[in-house]
Amino acid sequence: MPPRIRPRRALSAYLVAAALLAAGVTVAAPAPAVRAAVPDTVPLTIRNDSGRADQVYVYIIGTELSTGRQGWADASGTFHPWPAGGNPPTPAPDASIAGPANGRTLTIRMPKFSGRVYFSYGRKLVFKLTTGGLVQPAVQNPADPNRDILFNWSEYTLNDAGLWINSTQVDMFSVPYAVGVKRADGTTASTGRLRPGGYRGFFSALRAQPGGWSNLVQTRSDGTVLRALAPGHGIAAGSLSAGVLDDYIDRVWSKYASSTLTVTPFAHQPHIRYHGRVSGGVMNFTDGSGQVVTSFRKPDSDSVLGCHKHLDAPNDAVRGPLSRTLCAGFNRSTLLTNPQQPDTGPAGFYQDAVTNHYARHIHARTADGKAYAFAFDDVGAHESLVHDARPQNAYLTLDPLD
Repeated sequence: MPPRIRPRRALSAYLVAAALLAAGVTVAAPAPAVRAAVPDTVPLTIRNDSGRADQVYVYIIGTELSTGRQGWADASGTFHPWPAGGNPPTPAPDASIAGPANGRTLTIRMPKFSGRVYFSYGRKLVFKLTTGGLVQPAVQNPADPNRDILFNWSEYTLNDAGLWINSTQVDMFSVPYAVGVKRADGTTASTGRLRPGGYRGFFSALRAQPGGWSNLVQTRSDGTVLRALAPGHGIAAGSLSAGVLDDYIDRVWSKYASSTLTVTPFAHQPHIRYHGRVSGGVMNFTDGSGQVVTSFRKPDSDSVLGCHKHLDAPNDAVRGPLSRTLCAGFNRSTLLTNPQQPDTGPAGFYQDAVTNHYARHIHARTADGKAYAFAFDDVGAHESLVHDARPQNAYLTLDPLD
């Protein structure tokens, strides 16, 4: 599956190849027949079922895969590179597309990008350009100009191997939407939809969660609920304790000082196993010959919630897959109950009192149980993603805020 484009996170923006390499899978160039089956643009049909009267604005931004240039696409799918930015940042060109009114649809074109489809209600988003490129919304910063705008985004990659499109809550949980793709045989796959009452239910559950989790919720001065920050952003913003998961992390490190954690990172290669033991405060992983292949310092809560820092995951065949597995196990609190990882059975997820409650409450309210509530929620295929090698149409449905 493709990785996600995440500010502050270490994954490559080239979604498909990076994820496959991290899983130890050889990436072959698509056959000419496959390349011919994926056109330069694919239609994206946006349906507005939000029930809101606000004007919707849509943006397609990202990296043009044929050139590596960053830019935006208009409604026809034509690429426009960003102009040079400045310091301080300068306003970006208006890349907005007027979206459909409530109850209506609009079809535009998606180009071969690794990027995002943003949508906002009532106000246009503010994008700026620095000398290093585009500055995207970062609402964990109270001074961000988009802080009081109701908005969200989907991530996608369209390349010669097909279309990957997902819903994501890696950075925040906000206005609900679903994504889908129409296949060559006429069938449609979709994901991302919440259960009835799931949107309001999530915020109610998070506000009732002891331990400061309610502080992740952001509202506008008029009382409008805008979003909940992902807990890693909450730590950075000072709204969630930096030690929120430390008790669980300490217990894991203590357990594996006297027992072994076995990781089988590739389901299609069950003979590849690594064995982790904690010594001197460091978890060392050995291969079948007993050689140490990589080591992890005890992570802090932010490393776990962001799947970075002490749980860095390079695009290699050893450390990256091990880090992904540890990250998933910590966030889902399965490392104490199952020494054979990854644990892919959702019945055992989030059962410890110290866990990623943000992710727990999101997954409990999605119609298919799928979500990207943290960076490596795809471990065990629990991610909200659809893919097709010969996409006929992509879909983005703006759902009610109920």
